[in-house]
Amino acid sequence: MTVTIDGTTGIDKVQDGSIVYADLDSNIPLGTKNLIINGDMRIAQRGTSLTGLTSGNNYTSDRFQFQVGAGTWSQTTDTNVPTGQGFVNSLKINCTASATPTGAQQVNISHIIEAQNLQHLKYGTSNAESITLSFWVKSNKTGTYAIWFYQSDDARQTNKTYTIDTADTWEKKTITISGDTVGIIDNDNGAGLYVRWVLASGPDFTSGTSPNGTWEAYTTANAYVGQAVNLADSTSNYINITGVQLEIGDTATPFENRMYSQELAMCQRYFQSFGGNNVAETVGQGTSFSTTNTYVLIHLLQTMRSVPSLGYSAVGDWRLHYPGVIGQEATVMAISTNDSNNTKVIVNTTTATNASMGGGKCIQLTADSTISARLTFSAEL
Repeated sequence: MTVTIDGTTGIDKVQDGSIVYADLDSNIPLGTKNLIINGDMRIAQRGTSLTGLTSGNNYTSDRFQFQVGAGTWSQTTDTNVPTGQGFVNSLKINCTASATPTGAQQVNISHIIEAQNLQHLKYGTSNAESITLSFWVKSNKTGTYAIWFYQSDDARQTNKTYTIDTADTWEKKTITISGDTVGIIDNDNGAGLYVRWVLASGPDFTSGTSPNGTWEAYTTANAYVGQAVNLADSTSNYINITGVQLEIGDTATPFENRMYSQELAMCQRYFQSFGGNNVAETVGQGTSFSTTNTYVLIHLLQTMRSVPSLGYSAVGDWRLHYPGVIGQEATVMAISTNDSNNTKVIVNTTTATNASMGGGKCIQLTADSTISARLTFSAEL
């Protein structure tokens, strides 16, 4: 057998012991090296398009949060990707009404990594590891953009800049930052590290001095220093991002391609959606406990990061079906949660009074002849 590393035939090196784990690790994927979930933008449980965005934190591609503080935007999971790299989707952000951010206004894309997934970075010790971020980006707007890294447990930050050199052309960017020997990332299920692509920023975040890859205590004025582009200044502006990878070390290695099922399961730790597959889909079963109220048990698809919050489409999208009472159905008037943990949720539904149904009946929560009916559960950071 011949092993080749960095162009060197390795049969003798295997025998003399000079090939070490670090050599293999930088050339061959060993385990999960990419700390980013859904970096190739394949998973979009909430849907693939949002329009008219003027505020809030918004998602199409899972785990990538688009924060709007100025202008109006659309957000899509796009099929425009760099040629020959094996990607099929990118996250696209379009400006649809221009603005100039003032004060603390900003527009950004953030990926937040769970703290207990970062313990091997050894932050807060003299052995703290450097990390390297790599990604593909395309925009009509050339210039210098900032990437902000934030460790919330000890309020620590750093940033680096990258430049989009050629308009409307896919370019690969690589950024390396040093390990933080001071701030400690807690070993819990909270936010461990923010990775943020700044698209537009008010002066509150850019009036100081850039930490330029070295960790420091959070100072607002230093956060986005170096951001020279306002992507919100024209309705012709857009940006696409894909192939996002964050890994230990000072070298960007080839993108780690995980199976679709793996990536979906990882995303479902933070968000899950039930319904939306057919017009009369049953999403859960339970029991009525009065003529107006029922409990419906939802078994979550994956153990979620924390007890999830409930979301749902229009209440009128849902009905209760009583299999034991022929022809009896009831339109749902209200939905709430009664008891939840990170593996199951009991949903409480309310209907108009129907004496023939009573308590103790077996019921099913079913879409009311619409594919738009959805129950969602979010445990996002």
